[in-house]
Amino acid sequence: MVTLKVNGKTHTLDIDGDIPLLWVLREQLGLTGTKYSCGIGLCGSCTVHINGQAVRSCTMPISAVKSSQDIVTIEGLSADNDHPLQQAWKELDVPQCGYCQPGMIMSAAALLNNNPNPSDADIDTHVTNICRCGTFNRVRRGIHLAADITKRGRS
Repeated sequence: MVTLKVNGKTHTLDIDGDIPLLWVLREQLGLTGTKYSCGIGLCGSCTVHINGQAVRSCTMPISAVKSSQDIVTIEGLSADNDHPLQQAWKELDVPQCGYCQPGMIMSAAALLNNNPNPSDADIDTHVTNICRCGTFNRVRRGIHLAADITKRGRS
């Protein structure tokens, strides 16, 4: 038995501890916003937060997740899809195909939580997700816009 706290809800599941967190989220909990792509933790499409840190869920065995840890998926980032990153993504039309964007947004959200005014170099260092469509310049602009939206919201 494994107990997980995902998007504020506690789930107790009878599953093999070797199953990656990604598959538990998608298959057992129906949270399909977290995407599978490379399966080796390289691309970042599967990025979620564990205690506020960006984690590649495809390589994280469920046995490594503690019941006291808070897991947040793209579905839990904001109740109304109004997170500053989601607002910026819409305003700038950041995604092209969109497949990698949930993971991209989750990586960017972890960055902004730790660094509310990142430079381009900070973004390049901390948002290492891969976008096959090459939207990195729009992603970078989106992160800067989200930082501005956040600042305006606090004013």
